[in-house]
Amino acid sequence: MFSASLARWMAARDLHYGWVVAATTFLTMLATAGAMGSAGVMIQPLHQEFGWDIADISSAMAVRLVLFGLFGPFAAAFMNHFGVRQVVATALALIVFGIVASFFMTEVWQLLLLWGVVLGIGTGMTALVLGATVAARWFTQRRGLVVGLLTASNATGQLVFLPLLAALTEAYGWRTALAFTVAVIALAMVLVLALMRDYPADVGLPAYGDTAVSAPPRQDHSLLATLASPLLVLREATASPVFWVLFGTFFVCGLSTNGLIQTHWISICGDFGMAAVTAAGTLAVIGVFDFVGTIFAGWLSDRYDNRFLLFWFYGLRGLSLIYLSMSGFSALELSIFAVFYGLDWVATVPPTVKLAAENFGREKAGLVFGWVFAGHQLGAATAAFGAGYLRSDFDTYMPALQIAGLMCLLASVSVLLLRRPGTAAPLPQAG
Repeated sequence: MFSASLARWMAARDLHYGWVVAATTFLTMLATAGAMGSAGVMIQPLHQEFGWDIADISSAMAVRLVLFGLFGPFAAAFMNHFGVRQVVATALALIVFGIVASFFMTEVWQLLLLWGVVLGIGTGMTALVLGATVAARWFTQRRGLVVGLLTASNATGQLVFLPLLAALTEAYGWRTALAFTVAVIALAMVLVLALMRDYPADVGLPAYGDTAVSAPPRQDHSLLATLASPLLVLREATASPVFWVLFGTFFVCGLSTNGLIQTHWISICGDFGMAAVTAAGTLAVIGVFDFVGTIFAGWLSDRYDNRFLLFWFYGLRGLSLIYLSMSGFSALELSIFAVFYGLDWVATVPPTVKLAAENFGREKAGLVFGWVFAGHQLGAATAAFGAGYLRSDFDTYMPALQIAGLMCLLASVSVLLLRRPGTAAPLPQAG
């Protein structure tokens, strides 16, 4: 087996194979981020080619975001039952099918089925839960850094793909742009099949930072029990006010990022006469600063009270969105927004993951965070549809920006309702 041979070769040079798995996961999440972000460059071309209303197109994108979030907890259960490698490879194949089939669509319901349902499920199985699972299994030390890096892959996906996809769409059409995305995802699938392994023990290694090889946990329960486990954890978690604060604030996180800016940014800038390529370039700048900000947020989350980190992250994001809505979208104003908003794009993820682990215990933290992330995507879906609706109704996106900014300020205050980490009892362990 190639991975076992590579792991032995690396071990002889004091290198851990976990970094290969982390890099493969990074590239996979980067590729799927490109698939998610490509929706932003499709809204106007689909509107122009088929005459579909922007609100209808946004509805399909909203369904995709809902399923992207709701499949997170079940993706974690599938990974426990079938293995990370098989689940990720299947998800990538599903994404490729959905994109290729969309080349031939002619009706809005086909957009809803392919970009809403098929891509929603496929990308949902490679969401942040994948990064959290890989970090937990392969790293005892440097876990916070790995979570930050894998979270930042979303920003890198925008940085690498969106300007190029916008340029390809403008020059050759949206189908050519999506064909490039398919090629990148297919490459990621090859790497997953060749390099991804479920546990360090599969290549005879301990987790990074451990000294002894730990046997993978036995999966004695049935598939039905595996599917039921996220629901049982949800029932237990909802009894805690901490869960609802994290769920609600992460709802606002999705509403103010993926659903609004990532989905509608090119259209927002288009209202001010900005070309799609230029708008995508601005979003890429946001991605650059997000990459730095997310890794820095992971570093901070290991050292400071995560409640106060979230207070500042949400508060500054809200102010930046309100500032944007009152700006004239000049180059200077967009540059200021890109820096401050970019540093904050997903900086909320590491502190939220840490708070979930501190309040609910390490064993169930992954599934609890999966449900919190579902709240994130429900918020994203709300913004994806709501911003499109407001744009159609008011002929401007400015109300959507202002509402998102005010919601961020509310989330900033809500985080302070959380008790000091460690004072909440963890969920009871299943016996």
